[in-house]
Amino acid sequence: MSNAIKVKKRSLVLLIVYTVLIVALIGRVGYFQIVKGEEYSIKAYERQTRSRIINPKRGTIYDRNGKGLAISASVETISVNPPDFMDKMKDTPEKIDQIANDLAEILDMTPESIKAKLTSNSSWAFIKRKVDKEVGQKVREYLVENEITSIYVDEDSKRYYPNGRLASHVLGFTGDDEQGLNGIEKTFDEILSGKPGMVMSEFDAGGRQVKYSPETYVEPVDGYNLYLTIDETIQYFTEKALEQAVVDYKLKRGAAAIVMVPNTGEILAMASKPDYDPNDPFAKPDFVEKEDWKGKGSSEDVELLFQTVFRNKALMDTYEPGSTFKAITAAAALEEGVVTPDTEFVCTTVHLAGHNINCWKAGGHGAETFRVGVYNSCNPVFVKTALALGIDKFYQYVRAFGFMEKTGITLNGEPADNEYQWHKDPKEIDMAVSSFGQRFTISPLQLITAYCAIANGGNLMKPILVKQISDSEGNIIEKAEPQVVRKVISKQTSDTLREILAGVVSEGTGQNAYVSGYKIAGKTGTSETVETDTEGRYIASFACFAPADDPKVALVVILDHPQVYPHTGGTIAAPVAGKLMEEILDYLGVEREYSEKDKQLMLKEMYVPEVRNMKLSDAIAKLKAYELNYTIEGDNQSDDAIVYEQTPKPNSSVPSGSTVILYTYKPDDELKVTMPNVLNKEVDEAAETLRKAGLNIKVEGIGRAMRQEFEPGTELNKGQVVTVWFELTETD
Repeated sequence: MSNAIKVKKRSLVLLIVYTVLIVALIGRVGYFQIVKGEEYSIKAYERQTRSRIINPKRGTIYDRNGKGLAISASVETISVNPPDFMDKMKDTPEKIDQIANDLAEILDMTPESIKAKLTSNSSWAFIKRKVDKEVGQKVREYLVENEITSIYVDEDSKRYYPNGRLASHVLGFTGDDEQGLNGIEKTFDEILSGKPGMVMSEFDAGGRQVKYSPETYVEPVDGYNLYLTIDETIQYFTEKALEQAVVDYKLKRGAAAIVMVPNTGEILAMASKPDYDPNDPFAKPDFVEKEDWKGKGSSEDVELLFQTVFRNKALMDTYEPGSTFKAITAAAALEEGVVTPDTEFVCTTVHLAGHNINCWKAGGHGAETFRVGVYNSCNPVFVKTALALGIDKFYQYVRAFGFMEKTGITLNGEPADNEYQWHKDPKEIDMAVSSFGQRFTISPLQLITAYCAIANGGNLMKPILVKQISDSEGNIIEKAEPQVVRKVISKQTSDTLREILAGVVSEGTGQNAYVSGYKIAGKTGTSETVETDTEGRYIASFACFAPADDPKVALVVILDHPQVYPHTGGTIAAPVAGKLMEEILDYLGVEREYSEKDKQLMLKEMYVPEVRNMKLSDAIAKLKAYELNYTIEGDNQSDDAIVYEQTPKPNSSVPSGSTVILYTYKPDDELKVTMPNVLNKEVDEAAETLRKAGLNIKVEGIGRAMRQEFEPGTELNKGQVVTVWFELTETD
């Protein structure tokens, strides 16, 4: 083969090779330019620019009346671009220490920590976040005065809870980056958080800002505002009542309460104790004695917080309801017609499947109607009623009232459907103990929604916690409407059962919840759980609504593991619920309607008039006009004698018939008497004991005296008013 042919062949091969290479190169370039062009353009832009995030203002959480419960205050965040800063300081490195010292003084930090951030090996560093506006302005002025351009002061916001612990379990709290970590803050985090803005600048490959490059500012979009159904005042009443109960009854596991509107399902208050301050959620709880509390820095401590103070017992806890569940059994039986209020029973031991089911009252209640059986909270009556209903019907109503499923409330933490303990394949004995609230579990929220159905004519309502969502201009984005889950009983059954439950409070085991002028309908409950350490854990509860004939409010109170005796729901939970219900109804402006029993029980409250410096005859006449008695201290007891001092003092509130001490001389000190012991006495007996001791009584409650304002033997002023608390102790 000639050399010319060989050369041509080589040239052809080379041409083909180069052609293939060029085509491949063009294809590769096209791939990067066309297919991956946008992606690499974004990456290039990101490498050439830096953005400082501007946090939006988190939406405000209001109560139903527009009072701020969680707000965002305007603050500043101080940050630095270390490469750019070091580049500008390369000719004057000694200034770095001076800047660190100056900023440390303004920001209340150590110069060493600030210098470490200024010289860090990173493209961006926060010097200090969420400082007050005044501090941020001082930093801004310092930077301008010293012509420092690599340190930035940007707008930021900080979550603030103006009422401290109030409604902490409902509201939750936010983390360092303003993300919701619990409660409403977590559930509605996306709606509350808004969209962040940013300040964008151009930087070179070394991370230094390009000179004279313009900054682009993108406005943040503030989050939406939430209006809750919670009423700040009712929430305060509820938490105050639980706090006192924790102290009075030494509650080892805390307490919970929910207040709801029966006709709408709106939650007016949801409280749980112990609680926390969302402004400092990881602070050491009061009951923790550890000196080395690390809070957020310790996973062990954080776990303890979530199991105790962060735990919303009203929502998350499941417990055996005890006799409060008897209202559900009664509703099913009345609806199905297996009993009427006048159906006759005899309270005797029920023998079933090898078990003996007795009444809580030793010796039983004897013959009684169904109505009276409910008043007495008689276990055998409810066992026999459930047996008449049958297993299928009984559990049909259990499901209908919502006890085997979540309520669907818009708040994180509600137990899943499988967390409620029910018998998988119930037998008659299972139904029998369930009829009076034992050996299964429910949540407080489930119970109050069921009681609302009894109160409102038979409609099971979905609980509402968020009333509406609005933007920063006040435009309504979304509004919650009352939602009926299902009809569970007829209005006729509702009317009948409301009247029976009112009798529980006026005549039965719930009398410690009795309030003159307000017809409260409710049911007591006590259950026991054996803990792993064999310690008996009692849960006392009371569920109610009022006024019974036109319910405006429903309430459930749970007192967990009291360390006092008696520890029944009727003894300790009922008085808490009764007093709280009275406060709520008074606040809502519900008028009192006094029954004949009210008029018989009421001790008319009088204000002691001013009688000092009056003639004795005139003072006596005035006291008689106020339905008050008197005694005279002093040798001069003539009609013209002058009254120089009196006890109780003017404007004191005392029951009618109380005694006012009149002094016809100027005493250096008022006469003293000794406080007697009136515990376990009936009202009349306690009042007479105090009268003989020279003291006046203020009565709280009915039954026997369980607490007195002053310890026996305490020295008091003669005529002083002493509060004595009375309770019925034979309750379920």
